[in-house]
Amino acid sequence: MPVTTIDPKTALVVIDLQNGIAAIPGEPIPSVDVIKNSVELAEAFRAQKLPVVLVRVTFAEDGADMVPGRTEQVRPTRPRPEGWDQIVAELAGHAGDIVVTKRNWSAFYGTDLDLQLRRRGVTQIVLAGISTSIGVDSTARAAHERGYNVTVAADAVTDSDADAHRNSLERIFPRLGETGTTAEILGLVRSLV
Repeated sequence: MPVTTIDPKTALVVIDLQNGIAAIPGEPIPSVDVIKNSVELAEAFRAQKLPVVLVRVTFAEDGADMVPGRTEQVRPTRPRPEGWDQIVAELAGHAGDIVVTKRNWSAFYGTDLDLQLRRRGVTQIVLAGISTSIGVDSTARAAHERGYNVTVAADAVTDSDADAHRNSLERIFPRLGETGTTAEILGLVRSLV
């Protein structure tokens, strides 16, 4: 279903487009295409003087600040490469952008994202990034719970698992808001007066 509207106070929230995560190939949309579409969205939002939020995830080298608790999946113990948690060069370096650092799946939990958006009067967020079924999905759910209108740029998100990606796009996001293509969203953003 196409996106119906973009509120005059909408923010672009880009999840985890950072060196270490963007290096993962991406399923079913290649990560390079997600970056390209996210850059187009960011440029359009900046041109309209709308907030662009770049979210990155990081952890202490010893993992002391990782979310505690038992999981069935083994957590990585190998050292991360230098700069793995830095925003990709294509998106970084814009002084007006808001950078949020998280240590959980959701960009809202334990960060000042909600405060940053509310101070600017934001009523809607457009989501892009990696990974669809984890960071993007968790952030979309948290945004919905906080009363934001949620839009997901369906061709500006990807995952390491194509089935998980499809599940979020087809079953979860339609219950939280709207999904549309980068082109549809760009058309609506550029038509804002």
